Amino acid sequence: MGKKSEESSSEYGEAAQFDPTFNGPIHKRSCTDVICCILFMAAIGGYLVVGMLAWLYGDPRHVLYPRNSTGMFCGIGLNNDKPSVFYFDLLKCATSTNIMAAALNGLQCPTTQVCVKQCPKQFWVLSPEAYIPNKKAKDFFQQEYCVPSLDLASTELTVREILDKELCPFFHTPTTSVLGRCLPSIGSLDEIPNNFTLPGIPTANETANAIRNATGDLVSGFNAKEIGVRIFEDFASSWHWILIGLLIAMLLSLLFLLLLRFTAAVIVWVLIVGLLAVVAYGIWHCYWEYDNFKNSEVTISDLGFTTDFSVYLQVKETWLAFLIILAVVEAILLLLLIFLRKRILIAIALIKESSKAVSYMMSALVYPLVTFVLLVVCVAYWGVTALYLATSGAPLYRVVALNSTVADCSTINGTDSCDPLNFNSSAYLPTCPSVSCIFVKYNDEGLFQRNLFNLQIYNVLAFLWCVNFVLALGQCTLAGAFASYYWAFNKPADIPLFPLTQSFIRSLRYHVGSLAFGALILTLVQFIRIVLEYMDHKFRAAQNGCARFVMCCLKCCFWCLEKFIKFLNRNAYIMIAIYGKNFCVSAKNAFMLLMRNIVRVVVLDKVTDLLLFFGKLLVVGGVGVLAFFFFSGRIRLPSDTFEAQQLNYYWVPIITVVVGAYLIAHGFFSVYNMCVDTLFLCFLEDLERNDGSMQKPYYMSKNLMSILNKKNKVPKKD
Repeated sequence: MGKKSEESSSEYGEAAQFDPTFNGPIHKRSCTDVICCILFMAAIGGYLVVGMLAWLYGDPRHVLYPRNSTGMFCGIGLNNDKPSVFYFDLLKCATSTNIMAAALNGLQCPTTQVCVKQCPKQFWVLSPEAYIPNKKAKDFFQQEYCVPSLDLASTELTVREILDKELCPFFHTPTTSVLGRCLPSIGSLDEIPNNFTLPGIPTANETANAIRNATGDLVSGFNAKEIGVRIFEDFASSWHWILIGLLIAMLLSLLFLLLLRFTAAVIVWVLIVGLLAVVAYGIWHCYWEYDNFKNSEVTISDLGFTTDFSVYLQVKETWLAFLIILAVVEAILLLLLIFLRKRILIAIALIKESSKAVSYMMSALVYPLVTFVLLVVCVAYWGVTALYLATSGAPLYRVVALNSTVADCSTINGTDSCDPLNFNSSAYLPTCPSVSCIFVKYNDEGLFQRNLFNLQIYNVLAFLWCVNFVLALGQCTLAGAFASYYWAFNKPADIPLFPLTQSFIRSLRYHVGSLAFGALILTLVQFIRIVLEYMDHKFRAAQNGCARFVMCCLKCCFWCLEKFIKFLNRNAYIMIAIYGKNFCVSAKNAFMLLMRNIVRVVVLDKVTDLLLFFGKLLVVGGVGVLAFFFFSGRIRLPSDTFEAQQLNYYWVPIITVVVGAYLIAHGFFSVYNMCVDTLFLCFLEDLERNDGSMQKPYYMSKNLMSILNKKNKVPKKD
């Protein structure tokens, strides 16, 4: 037996040796993984340079504000009082055969656009009387919907000339501003007047269908602004109750973690017994169903293959198979419970010890706020940089024939450049009167613009690296603090002052390189996964069965690799926080230590996961149910401070509370989970380093020592 243990020890490294000077996270350290630290700093510097270049060349107004036909923004500058853009003829967005229609981005289409104060609210079409000679254009058109360069009061142009040049619209329908664009309302198109018809479209219904087809899927979002306003009103009237719900979630999470100190054993055994009971009920139900169909002569072979799987539930062989599978699962669970009961007790003791550690270091529960703020900064910087990069380059304009049905306009193919502010359409008269200078795209011919794709890739890589570094910093900081708790011989007297602050300073001063190293490895794997997802999305239609299978296998392999690296990094950061060694040595030592105790690792991991899953379910489910009953009006307050009837969508605050409760519970439980993992590694090291003698006393709690039938010869205070 001793020989076998010795071989196992040599296979996964030598056990940790006793060090009389070791009493917790060491203080005499040196900087680790300096090269990776320098590389990370250089990457951050490059990231800042990319952000500054994007800020210099980019213009987010291209995305935030719509443009009129002359390229001017609506809602700012000279058009500050005109926030929406109005399209003269939306039918051309779908029916035009001009080749430039496909190249125009956003909601651009080959028709004149003008900035307006308010979108039209009624049906209007030009009266046939307007074509009578000597009729004045000002009597038929509205100045606010015509191009600003045209003065209806003084123009000598006829109505026909104005229409040919698209200086004023021929018709408009009731529209709503959606993201600054005047789009027709679906509801209003259902109420179109019978006399509202356009040339070439004989009936009003066909006119409405043509307008719907022209605006496509965008028209379905015409109520977006109205819905957004209603949602905002719901937040405005219920925000304080939402905060109360989130506060309840925080208190429940904190209470659950503190109660684990006294009720961990009860909760764990209840969950385990409950799992066994559920499987046992499944066995009984399968037997009951099998007994009901035992006289049936229909077999699975008679049914063959069918997509209606409910048919298989009418066959006794199906329930017999379920019965056998569940019986095997139940037997395995019982055997595991019998043979691993001692390790389950160790896991429970560690969970209780973790709850005690958290109670001594309540400041650790606040640290997720620091991580959250840093992550918000990373996400905001990435989003702003991506936006500025996407809008880099000056806008390009091309001469486009607005009326492509005119034969003489066929020579205008949209390749001629133009300046919308100085464009003179008279050069194309009289052959093609309906030409305009329209925005096409952003210039991509400069050195900076040609490398926009590479810069966006760098933006993503740097973003992932920064995010993973922030998470690594949080894990290393918490690990150092909780390790200080474990290696304090007499608790809480020997716990150092401000252990969390000390651990945070140690991590930043000595181990930025090691944390960046682990974050870089994880970043590369995540980036490969993103590339695989992108390739799968782009080439899915062209892939055959074999290619899809290979792609699925690759995605699955890299998903597993990412999970393994996260697990390895987490334990490596714990070893870095305790011993101050570089990433590779720490990862190796942590991996070998875990492999020497693989059964304990699996048991602790699964018991902890089960417990924290139950905790999240309790917090999120409890707060969610309470929010549902409150915001739906089923719980009424004695006063009139809040009435559910005043909400437009009562599910808005409910979803907000549920999502917020999950994030709060996840933040609290992530600290607790890190505490469990740290104390577990310290516990394993304690077993290897010490033997309970006067020279080598155990640092573990008395409860753990009693489970392992060990004791210290030196009195220990817990």
